[in-house]
Amino acid sequence: MPAVVVLGVQWGDEGKGKATDQLGSRIDYVVKFNGGNNAGHTVVVGGEKYALHLLPSGILSPGVVPVIGNGVVVDIEVLFREIDALEARGVDTSRLRVSSAAHVIAPYNRTLDKVTERFLGSRRIGTTGRGIGPTYADKINRVGIRVQDLFDEGILRQKVEGALDQKNHLLVKVYNRRAITVDETVEDLLRFSERLRPFVGDTPLELNRALDEGKTLVFEAGQATMLDVDHGTYPFVTSSSATAGGACTGSGVGPTRIDRVVGVAKAYTTRVGEGPFPTELLDEDGEWLRTTGGEFGTTTGRPRRTGWYDSVVSRYSSRVNGMTDIVLTKLDVLTGRDRIPVCVAYDVGGRRFDEMPDDQSDFHHAKPVYEHLDGWTEDITGCREFDDLPAAAQRYLLHLEAISGTRISAIGVGPGREETIVRHDLLA
Repeated sequence: MPAVVVLGVQWGDEGKGKATDQLGSRIDYVVKFNGGNNAGHTVVVGGEKYALHLLPSGILSPGVVPVIGNGVVVDIEVLFREIDALEARGVDTSRLRVSSAAHVIAPYNRTLDKVTERFLGSRRIGTTGRGIGPTYADKINRVGIRVQDLFDEGILRQKVEGALDQKNHLLVKVYNRRAITVDETVEDLLRFSERLRPFVGDTPLELNRALDEGKTLVFEAGQATMLDVDHGTYPFVTSSSATAGGACTGSGVGPTRIDRVVGVAKAYTTRVGEGPFPTELLDEDGEWLRTTGGEFGTTTGRPRRTGWYDSVVSRYSSRVNGMTDIVLTKLDVLTGRDRIPVCVAYDVGGRRFDEMPDDQSDFHHAKPVYEHLDGWTEDITGCREFDDLPAAAQRYLLHLEAISGTRISAIGVGPGREETIVRHDLLA
């Protein structure tokens, strides 16, 4: 049975949760392999809306084992707040597995994230202030705290002492904040340790054994390709690997075991936070997309920046991820437009770029080169077959497929789980 990576093609918020949830009845494990509670998925099931931040979307599918992999950074309090909210709505969360090697967001990471962003002023990155970046920095600097450390207070205390030796100097002398004590940090981190213990295990071993047994695994990315720390619009990126390669390092499953890479893209483009965005609309069209598409962050509530579909970004994502399929979401949002622009290339100071500029300065100054396609006015939310769509919508999709470098295998025509057209089986 296949191992499938589901990731974002653009700057996040593309609807990856819905794409993963759609496969729910046919898969055995859903693995979140990167990021933390700085990104969210909104999944609509039976008219009920569920906003997930840290938990994999597979938590909503009976029989599926949701896994938080070693590449995720975990805010334990947020995790249990989310679990409690789902349990209160009748969702069984007992199947959750958490990697013992995942890193934990300590209170001082959240503090540093917020004060650092304020200190940067106009040079800010656009972080959510949830401690994600500082926790990944601790991981790379080898002063991080892992889930397994919460079950040995002596080890935990030693690690906190080592981390605070440096961080308190920074907080007090640079940011004029009070020092954080070891005792208060250890106490905070231990609050949920016993409740967490039953969920924790050697998830890389469990996942590889599941594949050996013929189980179907879906690896669910947080954030998106254009926010990847290596391949995104650096430095306006997240702090983890949100591309297909990150699925391997963030889960402990080797690359030769991955069968399909499914990229999720909106029928237009959005972005949250700072950084370049070539097709961004700062006019009534942008506001129309934002309002019609409900473009406000699942986790932060921040209004998203909006723009037309960017095929240069899609081709780039297809290349760096080795994508086999695209799930295109929110096609219904475009209903009612007479003409729909699609970015097919960039103009940078009179030079045409058909592929992503290697130089970030060029990308920052890129202007979109548009083609204009006919729109449609018919309601498409009831369409369940490709041929049910208006002719103009079909032409729009076929054109995007041709210029994006990857086949479009599924199309979202509404927010609900069932409001999807499947052209090619993602698990076949």
